[in-house]
Amino acid sequence: MATQRTKQLSVLTMNTVAFAVNFAVWTMFSVIGIKIKQELSLSETEFGLLVATPILTGSLVRLPLGLMTDRFGGRIVYFIQMLLVAIPTYGLSFATEYWQYLAIGLFVGLAGGSFAIGIAYTSAWFPKERQGTAMGIFGAGNAGAAVTNLVAPLILVAYGWRAVPEIYSIAMLVMAVLFWFTTYPDPLHEERKKSKIPFSLSQQLAPLTEARVWRFGLAYYFVFGGFVALALWLPKYYVGEYGLSLKEAALITMFFTLPSGLIRALGGWMSDKWGGSTVTWWVFWVSIICLFLVSYPPTTLTIHGIEGDVSVSLGVGIVTFTVLIFIVGIAQGIGKASVYRELADYYPTNMGSVGGLVGAIGGLGGFSLPIMFGIAADMVGVRSSCFMLMYMVLAGVMIWTWAAAKGEREAILQENEGLRDEMVRDGLVDVQRRRKVWLTDWRPEDEGFWNTTGRAIANRNLWISMPALLLSFSVWVVWSVVVVELPKVGFQFTTSELF
Repeated sequence: MATQRTKQLSVLTMNTVAFAVNFAVWTMFSVIGIKIKQELSLSETEFGLLVATPILTGSLVRLPLGLMTDRFGGRIVYFIQMLLVAIPTYGLSFATEYWQYLAIGLFVGLAGGSFAIGIAYTSAWFPKERQGTAMGIFGAGNAGAAVTNLVAPLILVAYGWRAVPEIYSIAMLVMAVLFWFTTYPDPLHEERKKSKIPFSLSQQLAPLTEARVWRFGLAYYFVFGGFVALALWLPKYYVGEYGLSLKEAALITMFFTLPSGLIRALGGWMSDKWGGSTVTWWVFWVSIICLFLVSYPPTTLTIHGIEGDVSVSLGVGIVTFTVLIFIVGIAQGIGKASVYRELADYYPTNMGSVGGLVGAIGGLGGFSLPIMFGIAADMVGVRSSCFMLMYMVLAGVMIWTWAAAKGEREAILQENEGLRDEMVRDGLVDVQRRRKVWLTDWRPEDEGFWNTTGRAIANRNLWISMPALLLSFSVWVVWSVVVVELPKVGFQFTTSELF
């Protein structure tokens, strides 16, 4: 009879491999979609909708699949899910019209729901201090996107693109059979069965009313949804921006998808060691710097020199771009693990429902972002507009996460009288530093307070505000100077347009 350790390793291994196969199927439109786009002469927006359709279903089914995993156990739910995915995947090879690709893509998207099953099934097998690492290893199945970038172009060149879904469907069936014979019922589900204590739907859904869950979902919208969106969009971006062939573009995209998938295991270990919240914030800061750099579109500046015009070309070359995207992928891979490590801390017995909802929100990022990429490209006419959009999304996520986390801390301190004093006594809060930074007492009408404290603060704020206001007004009116010079640098605006 297999030992507990053997069961853990077997379940973790097969969970990870099964997730990789599902993820490869889920993202195959990133490669075959380009051929479909050429055959049907699709616009950028139509292409964005095509590659995003499976992502929509994969996102929406995560919550119900997570609930089913909590109720029936991960083993049986995972097995049935893989069987159901194999059918529409094979049927995709027979589609000929755009609406058929969209309809079948919705059913293929069930592959994306595998994450909600696997993450709950994996966490049930490991103690709390090792859950981050275990879930990180499972999440490395994201590397299935890199498998598609490597394998799908080879199949496409050798047998045509319609062979890709046929071969993928066979691989899914084989995976389902291997999974069933090499895994075991999870201990958390077996314990619930033995206790005979009913686990109602209301108990499963209760945590979903907490704002904290939605905050985690927002963070996952970027780290996972952004990863999926870029995995789908990058091959086409390389083809259009740098003139690569489809095979070359798909292979070079692996520098983004493969490390981002594999690094998730390290992200789980880092989260166990330093905490999920700390790691997630580092992920945000690294990503936003890189996205700012890749957002800059290729630009040619004409300088009117003494001896004639001088043209200066600015832009991100393919090598620099690939390095920056590689760093973003690494950061997102670590972030995918750190977000779920935080979930395991707060909701260890509800990973199916809570993990399903957070995964659904993240998956919706993978659905909505490619569509927005296509709309932005059609409207703006600049390919790097997709990264401008990603930058704005991440900035919003960071602001909301900071504000929500701050509100949660204050709510906890208000609900627990004396907790702040205990934290001060234990050295967890630096009161003196807080007083220097934050103005907590202001009574200018009190003559005693004004003479001892208020006057100095008021004068300091006045002198700091004056240069700040000066700079603000300078920025405010600089546009009027720039506008009158626009015709000199090539912008053909009428007088009314300039006004």
